[in-house]
Amino acid sequence: MFSGLSIAFAPLLPWAVLTAAGIIGGLLIGYAGYRRARGVVWRGIAIVVIWLAIANPAIVSEQREIKPDIAVVLVDDSASQAIGDRRAQTERALDGVLKRANGLSDLEIRVVHAGGDAAAATGDGGTKLFEALDRALADIPRRRYAGAILITDGEIHDVPGADANHQYPSLAGGPLHTILTGKLGEVDRRLVIVRAPAFGLVDKPVTMTIRVEDSDAAGSASVPVTLSRDGAAPETLVVPANRDFDVTVPIDHGGQTVLDLNAAPGPHELTLVNNRAVVTVNGIRDRMRVLLISGEPHPGERTWRNLLKADPSVDLVHFTILRPPEKQDGTPINELSLIAFPIRELFEVKLNEFDLIIFDRYRRRNIVPKAYLQAIADYVQNGGAVLEAAGPTYATNLSLYYSPLGDVLPGEPTGKVFEQPFKPRLTDIGRRHPVTAGLEGAGLLGQDPSWGTWFRHVEVTPKHGQVVMSGANDAPLMILDRVGKGRVAQIASDHIWLWSRGYDGGGPQAELLRRLAHWLMHEPELEEEDLKAELRGDRLWITRRSLTAGQISVAVTDPLGNKQDVSLTEAGDGRATGNIVVSVPGLYRIDDGKRTALAAVGAINPKEFADVRATASLLQPVADATGGGIEWVGTGDGPDLRRVNEDRAAHGRDWLGLVEHREYDVTGIRQIPLLPALLVLILGVGALMLAWRREGR
Repeated sequence: MFSGLSIAFAPLLPWAVLTAAGIIGGLLIGYAGYRRARGVVWRGIAIVVIWLAIANPAIVSEQREIKPDIAVVLVDDSASQAIGDRRAQTERALDGVLKRANGLSDLEIRVVHAGGDAAAATGDGGTKLFEALDRALADIPRRRYAGAILITDGEIHDVPGADANHQYPSLAGGPLHTILTGKLGEVDRRLVIVRAPAFGLVDKPVTMTIRVEDSDAAGSASVPVTLSRDGAAPETLVVPANRDFDVTVPIDHGGQTVLDLNAAPGPHELTLVNNRAVVTVNGIRDRMRVLLISGEPHPGERTWRNLLKADPSVDLVHFTILRPPEKQDGTPINELSLIAFPIRELFEVKLNEFDLIIFDRYRRRNIVPKAYLQAIADYVQNGGAVLEAAGPTYATNLSLYYSPLGDVLPGEPTGKVFEQPFKPRLTDIGRRHPVTAGLEGAGLLGQDPSWGTWFRHVEVTPKHGQVVMSGANDAPLMILDRVGKGRVAQIASDHIWLWSRGYDGGGPQAELLRRLAHWLMHEPELEEEDLKAELRGDRLWITRRSLTAGQISVAVTDPLGNKQDVSLTEAGDGRATGNIVVSVPGLYRIDDGKRTALAAVGAINPKEFADVRATASLLQPVADATGGGIEWVGTGDGPDLRRVNEDRAAHGRDWLGLVEHREYDVTGIRQIPLLPALLVLILGVGALMLAWRREGR
């Protein structure tokens, strides 16, 4: 609290009248002086006294309360501040600022922490300190803003741009100082993804470009980099340091392929987090080529064709064997409109171009030689897919089982064919297998399904594979099997077409066959033994699919290398789930002992760790424009603080200045008239009497 003195006028007449009167009085006194009239001085004094009396001057005394200036201390709590002893340096610097600020008069310190919330941790915006500074300055009057002090490592990703005059209008009014944590001249090795494709064609390679940046490495130095696909065993690449390097990676399945790259640690490392980078490539199939071979015309043949032709991503090649070679009816060859079955072209030249081969009620007629059937069996062993929909002839000696394909077909015919109504049912494994689990209308365990009825079922004995559906007399109806690198599915009936016609309520034929085709072509979402994880909000949800039930736990490793065990509980349909809260961005690794899953939380390759070396370069332009200074905290508790006038330098060697505005509020006013009425009367009358006396001599 202090007083301020000033002189104020409260004129009894308008200022225009007073001004005119003053001018007239001045002219009269001037004229009298020119004529050397006696008593002119005393008359002038009298006029001035009377004019001042009408102007009514007074001494105003204000009672003023000084408002303290406000300085903002912005503390960087981002993840890069956890490197080395930066957290400890930050605490020392903050304590030093607060201790020194307590010794300065009329100064309020507001401490703001930024960059450590969950959104900043999982996002890819990097360290955003200026957003927090703008919010802090929003409710500070500019005439009370003393300046701001940033305690950070300098890696800030929202530094504002200067205007045309190289100024920062949003920061006007006070200097922006920086106290840097870390060490001057830090060295670190980091892996950079220069270019990477978002999509790739299945069975086609993709190329990405990487670079290992290392200021320690000489011009011809190289760095080992490991590359792992979908958590598989890594391969080692030798990458030249500080140069772009192309990496070619095959995409062997649809869906997401996760590429995990790790650069070997350098001799001087701040952190190993940025030695790692993750690239996700979505595998898409250009076209799915399907070969459908119908052994003879039947009502379900059109159903297969319509289903496959309805999918625009499917290229269908369909042959129906209408005229076997042994058929002799006297029709001249030149009158036949049928084409010869292109056996060699299909099963020798172009066999490996097909993604799926379907045999629909096919029976051996000596059309396809054993050598070609053996080629199909080899095709399956090498990664191909075969679906066999058995007709009644599968129970005879014309069955495909008694050909080289019998080595890959999972069901051995018993010779019986059930000609009776039945409803397909899911087996215990079928309720857990992704091809059949959760099919609409399957009903609960022990209940009848709501599906329509079938009327023919070829009895088979499963040699291997999983029986996912049963039919008449609980005999195996659908068997799925892995053979070598390929897969085989067998449906022991030719009546699935009844579902598509809606007979007896129909059934989920389209969904079942869609899942079946995708499983045969190794689509990841239909793996029966699988481990996945996905982020929902701030929780990482883990799903393990398996054909065997039971309690299980998985090990979760976060991006910083910390491990924890998570128990999964059964959720039905062969799935067991669990979840954990996550806050650190990056790649999480989930391991159940047999499989490994990778999950990206927030940004896969976050800006926060792109370059973790402490630097003053990003903030130097802002400091120069606002008159601020940049100091390294080092091993002490930071630079000294001083109060400075607005027109003085705000920083010097080992000290930072905060502007002193001395803004105040007026709490009271007292007025003292300079010319009381009695004094005016005495002075005015006295001056006139002296003037009269002088003139009377």
